[in-house]
Amino acid sequence: MLSRPMILLAACAGFLPATAFADVKPHPLFTDNMVLQRDAEIPVWGKAEPGEKVTVTLSGVAVTAEADKDGKWIAKLPATKAAASAVFTIEGKNKIEFKNVAVGDVWICSGQSNMEMTNKSSYDLDRVSAGAKNANLRLFTVNKKTSTKPLTDADDLKHFSKWSESGPESIAQFSAVAYHFGQNLQNSLKIPIGLIHTSWGGTPAEAWTSVEALQADEQLKHYAVKNQQAAEQFEKDKKAVGPNTPGSLYNAMLHPLLPFGIKGAIWYQGESNAGRAYEYRTLFPAMIQDWRTKWGSEFPFYAVMLAPWHNGDADGVTWPELREAQVLATKKLKNVGVAVINDAGDLYDIHPRDKQTVGNRLALAARAGTYGQKIVGSGPTYKDSKIDGEKVTLTFENLGGGLVGKYATLNGFTVCGEDKYFYPAKAVIVGGTIEVTSDKVAKPVAVRFGWKNYPVVNLYNKDGLPAVPFRTDDFPLTTNYKK
Repeated sequence: MLSRPMILLAACAGFLPATAFADVKPHPLFTDNMVLQRDAEIPVWGKAEPGEKVTVTLSGVAVTAEADKDGKWIAKLPATKAAASAVFTIEGKNKIEFKNVAVGDVWICSGQSNMEMTNKSSYDLDRVSAGAKNANLRLFTVNKKTSTKPLTDADDLKHFSKWSESGPESIAQFSAVAYHFGQNLQNSLKIPIGLIHTSWGGTPAEAWTSVEALQADEQLKHYAVKNQQAAEQFEKDKKAVGPNTPGSLYNAMLHPLLPFGIKGAIWYQGESNAGRAYEYRTLFPAMIQDWRTKWGSEFPFYAVMLAPWHNGDADGVTWPELREAQVLATKKLKNVGVAVINDAGDLYDIHPRDKQTVGNRLALAARAGTYGQKIVGSGPTYKDSKIDGEKVTLTFENLGGGLVGKYATLNGFTVCGEDKYFYPAKAVIVGGTIEVTSDKVAKPVAVRFGWKNYPVVNLYNKDGLPAVPFRTDDFPLTTNYKK
């Protein structure tokens, strides 16, 4: 029991200024074991007492900022080279010395359940864990949260974790795709790699896009209306909005990362938008550009093409229509790539367990496209076609060492005539081209490859990367104008 003097002291303490607010508080992205982005200005921000001077120091280079009337401050350190170890401090009325800080490349890893799927749920955890210890690969997770408005106050970011080194324990519950991507990059580049994982299973791309970007596009405005309706409902009942609400995950799980320095982003999503694949042609690039605008950088963005799955009908075409939308984004925007995994799917499981192939394909694309390594980062990509009588000759890009079929007969090609009915076709590799014919089509009009929800295909380049599914026609899609 407290004595009377102690009770009086405790009671009076409630009227004293809180000393905690006077302490400098960095944004929760800044913790021990973090990776700061190399070769670019490094924003560092947080809260302090209004007017308080805050000094941020990285390996002897110091920058001072002053907290505004709301106690917010931001300092911008000059660009620095990669370093496995850096001395990093933030000092105001208190001083914070961060431990085990590195400078390297930071990648955002986002999407839905196939990005969220952990190493523990994927193939061969024991083997993966045995090679997981890597002091130069650092992991950070944004846990699940929704919001009707962008979160900017650190007090609202209790769902942020802390940075950790890669190791058997830390990777078990971490995104398997992100981990294998980062491990591949780190082993190749020999610099520190930081991975910020922020994903949520079953969520559509509009949830990861800001309301401003949705409102700005005539075809996407209806999502901004849905966001407004959800916000109004939230004001009435104070119940958190669902993760499928447009803008809700951008607000809570992406916007709070701004303006942390990053190198680029990887993305595994699309399953939840497959029924609206035609709209994804607009939504997907709008989301990418939205992120880039918010960061003020045309950073590289690599997506995973949807894996083969029956989706209720193995021969259905909604998923190839979504895959095509993913590829079209690479033509609409610069510095965007797609990793093809049509050999790493599961007919009966929307969550194929082979996530190492996925992460490695993303890493190959980044190493070739972003880091300029002299490697082949993509499989054969359709370029053009020529019809000559009963034969269609297809030409390709990204041939690498040349075209190859993994078996004697090439699978997955179909051809149609003027009736637009597609028949299985015979496909033969002739040098760097493929010749397609069918005894059921005397006058071919168009060819398709891998155009099924669950395609069985075996065309690769000699570098081991599968061909990108494609069609030579522009016939109307089954998902045209679906919202």
